[in-house]
Amino acid sequence: MKLGEAILKTSVFTLEVHTGRSPAFFDITDDVSDRVRRSDTRNGFALVFSKHTTAAITIQENEPLLITDMCSTLERFAPRNSHYRHNDFAVRTVHMHEDECPNGHSHCQHLVLGTSETIPVIDGCLALGEFQRIFVVELDPEKMRRQVLVQIMGV
Repeated sequence: MKLGEAILKTSVFTLEVHTGRSPAFFDITDDVSDRVRRSDTRNGFALVFSKHTTAAITIQENEPLLITDMCSTLERFAPRNSHYRHNDFAVRTVHMHEDECPNGHSHCQHLVLGTSETIPVIDGCLALGEFQRIFVVELDPEKMRRQVLVQIMGV
């Protein structure tokens, strides 16, 4: 599609993030920035999307004490050791896997986060604030390989 003299283009990349604890914040800002550069998009936006219901995407500050505070807040919001009907494998019959783990708290913690973030791309760079970083937030207690889609659209 042409907008004036510019041609709108779309690039899609998949990032793989290896996790192993929860809650945990994994900074993917440099990986997303690299994909924006590789897309050769000057102006548009980058959508960062988690393909998982127990791994979120958020923009936050990468400060160690704050990360600890945010992990504690998530744990207080939906404690791992509370009762979750989702974890009652004797009763639950929907969306079950052979290696299912009790992760009701992970799904509930995801409620206060989100599945995606959209960041403007201006002059070929992510238009993040001084302290803003993009994170995958692992909420599941099992070791995982997470897939994050990065879709870049613009001119």
